[in-house]
Amino acid sequence: MDIERPLSPNERIKENSNFLRGGIAEGLCHVETGALSDDDGQLTKFHGFYQQDDRDLRPERGKQRMEKAFSFMVRMRIPGGIVTPSQWLAIETLAKERANGTIRLTTRETVQFHGILKGNLRPLMQGLNAVTLDTIAACGDVNRNVIATVAPWQRDHYAAISALARGLSEHLLPKTRAWHEIWLGEKRISGSVEEEPIYGPTYLPRKFKIAVALPPHNDVDVFAHDLGFIAIVQRGRIAGYNVTIGGGMGMTHGEPETYPRTADVIGFCKPQDAIDVAEKVLTVQRDYGDRSNRKHARLKYTVDTLGLDRFVALVQERLAVKLTAAKPFAFNSTGDRLGWAQEEDGTSHFTLFVENGRIKGRMLEGLHQIASLGVGRFIMTANQNLVLADIPQDKRKAVQNLLTEHGLDITFSGLRGSAMACVALPTCGLALAESERYLPDLVTRLQDELERFGLREDAITIRMTGCPNGCARPYISEIGLVGRGPGVYNLYLGGAHEGVRLNKLHRRDVNGDKIVAILSPLFEAYAKTRKSNERFGDFVIRTGVVAETTAGVNFHENLSADVGN
Repeated sequence: MDIERPLSPNERIKENSNFLRGGIAEGLCHVETGALSDDDGQLTKFHGFYQQDDRDLRPERGKQRMEKAFSFMVRMRIPGGIVTPSQWLAIETLAKERANGTIRLTTRETVQFHGILKGNLRPLMQGLNAVTLDTIAACGDVNRNVIATVAPWQRDHYAAISALARGLSEHLLPKTRAWHEIWLGEKRISGSVEEEPIYGPTYLPRKFKIAVALPPHNDVDVFAHDLGFIAIVQRGRIAGYNVTIGGGMGMTHGEPETYPRTADVIGFCKPQDAIDVAEKVLTVQRDYGDRSNRKHARLKYTVDTLGLDRFVALVQERLAVKLTAAKPFAFNSTGDRLGWAQEEDGTSHFTLFVENGRIKGRMLEGLHQIASLGVGRFIMTANQNLVLADIPQDKRKAVQNLLTEHGLDITFSGLRGSAMACVALPTCGLALAESERYLPDLVTRLQDELERFGLREDAITIRMTGCPNGCARPYISEIGLVGRGPGVYNLYLGGAHEGVRLNKLHRRDVNGDKIVAILSPLFEAYAKTRKSNERFGDFVIRTGVVAETTAGVNFHENLSADVGN
């Protein structure tokens, strides 16, 4: 006999929130504190922001019996990561006037503002709305920012997947007007009845992430998400999408019942049916996901609890048009191709490397001047870089001159160009170790070792996070580093360069010196004994450095043939 388990506290907060309003509006008026209440701090995630504090300042402020140095991180909703030059200039202005003066590009193709004081929250939201941008559902137990492969040089295919990303985002937005009322001052219609036809009054058990991939490029790490769509190109057009479910990167140290997981390919749908597929997958997770234990509430655990066949059957029951057999596809990379790409008509695209996604100083000024030209689009990638897209032939020289003037067109080693880090300290409340502030120095040391063995140009994927939640997707990279404590990390090896295989834990609790000492002889052996075109992640598996992980890989390999037929 099943015993009904109690709901998690977050479920009660959502249920009693009056459709995500809670006491947020009232809390903004309490000027005696820089914080909001704990319950409202959970609800603000649905509005696109988190309450944080500067952990570097905690000890001294504690000694002085002062309140923590509270501030807020605000994350935007930008489906596919595309903004206009005028929108970019508005983002820059808001970062300078309302935040800490920097722009942080994320692994979900959007922007985060950091260091926002409570009194600046409403002006920032209003500034975004003025240029038709928002932060709705960028965080929280809902579908979050939808990401898509960035490939503007593949004009027609890219237009199709970008449109799908926007369509998915709009269709799966919460319908509550709470954001508009609290931040824009919209008046609630008296006597109106509010409903959430897709989500229901308590939304999802946990966050829900969608990625759209355009083979052969897997920059979005499609197998790392709750739901994925892999574009299938046949006879020069997108014939439809393979559907993946059950990916997710988060875990908790010391709790083996939590784990990263790669998604399973469950079938194929026509382009016109993709949004319905997304809704039905989401509603199965809504109805069957774990609302008692939030550590077990992601879709990947629902799939494993129900069984893949049962989960897929539930989705099929709800679909107007059933999924059919998956089509062949193949991936060959996850990284961005940096520098210029040009189309036959002379239109150009420049992919700018942004180390760990942080834009400040000369880069911020250079991008201001480029945006002021008023041409093209600014597109954020899932690798935390920025594509200056659709530059007309007569403007390329002007853009190039500005890139050179501000030192933005320099080249980087393969390792540095393939590195990603989460924010971590000092602002993330979950961080156990450094990430963004430390990875560049570690990459320099590892890069020196690679250069000793003639491997400077090898684009080995390396990712670091300050905690096991996996925001930079470390468990699917060739080298993964996950924070355990100050200066200490778990080292993972053996992920696939094309993003279809999890890596494996290789060493626990290693510091920077130990990481270099472990990897240097592996780099040397890789340089001397690698097979033709063999990637580092494949090498460490073939040579027995780590055992092969089969989770989520066999089916992908079986489908990786006859692309485009």
